[in-house]
Amino acid sequence: MNALRALAGAGLLVVAAGLVVTSGSLESGASARAQPNRPIATATPDPNDIRANNSPTIVANPVDPGNLVVVNRVDTPTYSCALRISDDGGVTWREGALPFPDGEELPARCFAPDAGFGSDGTLHVVFATLKGRGNSPNAVWSASSPDGGDSFSVPTKVLGRLSFQVRLLVDPTTPGRLYLSWLAAESVGVALFPTTNNPITVARSDDGGTTWGQGVRVSPPTRQRVVAPSMALDDDGRLLVLYMDLGDDRLDYNGGHGWRAGLPYGGTWSIVLARSSDEGASWEEQVVDDAVVPTKRFLIFLPQSPSLAVDPRTGRVYVGFADGRLGDPDVWVRTADGAGQSFADRQKVNDTADGDGRDQYLPRLAVAPGGRLDVVYYDRRADPANVLNQVSFQSSHDDGASFGEARQLASMAFDSRIGFGSWRGLPDLGSRLGLLSTDTTARAVWTDTRAGTEQTNKQDLASAVIEFAPASSWRNPLRLVGWLVGLFGVAVAVASVVGRSSGATWANSDEPTGAPTM
Repeated sequence: MNALRALAGAGLLVVAAGLVVTSGSLESGASARAQPNRPIATATPDPNDIRANNSPTIVANPVDPGNLVVVNRVDTPTYSCALRISDDGGVTWREGALPFPDGEELPARCFAPDAGFGSDGTLHVVFATLKGRGNSPNAVWSASSPDGGDSFSVPTKVLGRLSFQVRLLVDPTTPGRLYLSWLAAESVGVALFPTTNNPITVARSDDGGTTWGQGVRVSPPTRQRVVAPSMALDDDGRLLVLYMDLGDDRLDYNGGHGWRAGLPYGGTWSIVLARSSDEGASWEEQVVDDAVVPTKRFLIFLPQSPSLAVDPRTGRVYVGFADGRLGDPDVWVRTADGAGQSFADRQKVNDTADGDGRDQYLPRLAVAPGGRLDVVYYDRRADPANVLNQVSFQSSHDDGASFGEARQLASMAFDSRIGFGSWRGLPDLGSRLGLLSTDTTARAVWTDTRAGTEQTNKQDLASAVIEFAPASSWRNPLRLVGWLVGLFGVAVAVASVVGRSSGATWANSDEPTGAPTM
């Protein structure tokens, strides 16, 4: 019997050796685990804390990788901005404060912030201030922080009234160069733009936001209902601006729905990519997709943005968006090799049955330095009633041609009906999700409603980290050797049971005592 046990033990060692060799030759991303959910927007037990946090931007300090910053808008109970800082790579977070400029209307109403780090570790932020009973944008301001968000410069006024959907891009290679994009409106009504031809516009700063150049129109006059700009730089330093052209959609743009729930616009939208080779002075456009099927009504001031990402090595461009052409919202990605190249056929990301009546929407894309494409999005596949959201994460290791299976990030589902506008049947979970990808990790940030109700509309921010195994190839000869060694071990081990996982491990939440499970 002892001899048999020794033989079995030897066999198990051989199996282990074979698995070690095999695991070392897995394709990048095939082996991954998710860390527990953690709250970013502090979820206190205070019943008076009913802030609706959404639309996060997460950025990492290139000089101090442990310094992460999240900025986001707050919709209720009052419009405001939020800033959270981590000094330990996202393990813990503390609340910071953005500077409010003198001379603006009180009570102070900061709104819709965005942020980015410069190559020298300077944090740059932009935000809008609001005015009047209608809470219209009164001005846009920029400020900088030399210490990772702890203190800021006096804000600089960048733009005037009616500047909507402002986004910031910090050039990672040219110190002090910043870009700002926005929708420049002529006038506003109650939850509508009464006129068309409110263009997407871009301005540049070469001194870290102290001064800004004149705004340049990006969208041509022929595109009269454009919204939701976002920016990126390609591998050659060309500036890219992605935006939506709503075509003849008067239902959303001109307030035809009266800000009430109902069927979406029955036509189609276009996604447009504009490119500039002269630092924003002139523009050429390219249509990414001209047959996007709308999936919901929305408040025109706060549209959900398509996502833009660029592979820093090759210049390959990725665009992610939701579309209802299969009968319900699905997540899609289209890719182009580089400047001037046409976009390939759309690729469905979510691994669900077509037309299953479950929504997948609001994708956020990010490309790791090594080229892995990551996608995070809201997902209702597990709820037959199509109400409860999960958060799904998928990756592509072949330039967006295919995607791995979905990994669920949120430790529990949460209600999609909780948010600003819920009383009119148009709850808003924000304009975007946050995603930060490296070769070994991806950190997703989302709007989470599990601590709220339809009466409080409380929204928190939650985060999860996916850890990836080192990159290599399935075709590595070591993989075959590993399998042969492992099979030999199984034959020798006459009394062993060896289990092998699918490559993903999901831990339970371990949030601080007193906070809702995030």
